[in-house]
Amino acid sequence: MTSPAPCPYLPGRSERKVFTELKGPHADSLNDALGRIGFRRSQTVAYRPSCLDCNACISVRVVAGEFAPSGTQKRLLKRNGDLVATVCRPWSTSEQFDLLQRYLAVRHPEGGMTAMDEVDFADMVEHTPVTSYVIEYREPSSDGITPGRLVGACLTDRQCDGLSMIYSFYDPHHDRQGLGTYIILDHIDRATDMGLTYVYLGYWVEGAPRMQYKVRFRPMEKLGRAGWERISSEEHDRLIAAAVANPRSRDAVNEGARKDGVPSIAQ
Repeated sequence: MTSPAPCPYLPGRSERKVFTELKGPHADSLNDALGRIGFRRSQTVAYRPSCLDCNACISVRVVAGEFAPSGTQKRLLKRNGDLVATVCRPWSTSEQFDLLQRYLAVRHPEGGMTAMDEVDFADMVEHTPVTSYVIEYREPSSDGITPGRLVGACLTDRQCDGLSMIYSFYDPHHDRQGLGTYIILDHIDRATDMGLTYVYLGYWVEGAPRMQYKVRFRPMEKLGRAGWERISSEEHDRLIAAAVANPRSRDAVNEGARKDGVPSIAQ
């Protein structure tokens, strides 16, 4: 169990996590089992909030096979459909790290990840005991042979029932709008093509503006005391309306100072 620390999502509250190490020949099956009860992976550790006086962090996942994009999401898919997505082994590159630095400088300038160096980034990507990969998103090249410019990337775990998006980042200065949303939409399509049921988006906190982008993908399930349950159409309509009304949530992946996929476990 970690020591209490200030909550990054709700002012005036503290957070605490329970965690366990992922290792050995059954790390994949352990990660699958823990993922189904709300754990997330960070390098070789699986963790879940275990706060003393709060249960606001709720695990959410998109039901990929039933997903129906909204009009805005359809336009984003069409606008970015020329991007070349490549599944790469979990091996960090300087190009990925440079993109991450540009992303953090604009999207999360106050976050602890801004202090990461290239070795820290390599640890984040490469220290995985489970089936993981980095999906790169590039502009089409002029000759169709050489790789185009890298504009987005996502560290992703393959689980038995879905894809878990551990950490995504993209070029914040690019003139393409909605790159963050497009990466999620691509994962939903990818999971469907692979015959996987879900795309795990990590934790969602109602009332935390930087987390509301997650409710824009439907249908969605949330994890409660009785297990996973579908968010009703009425509740989903209410949550989306609240997200649209909040200016901070209009950029679909503006999560704030720290993403839930890469916590500081050792406190």
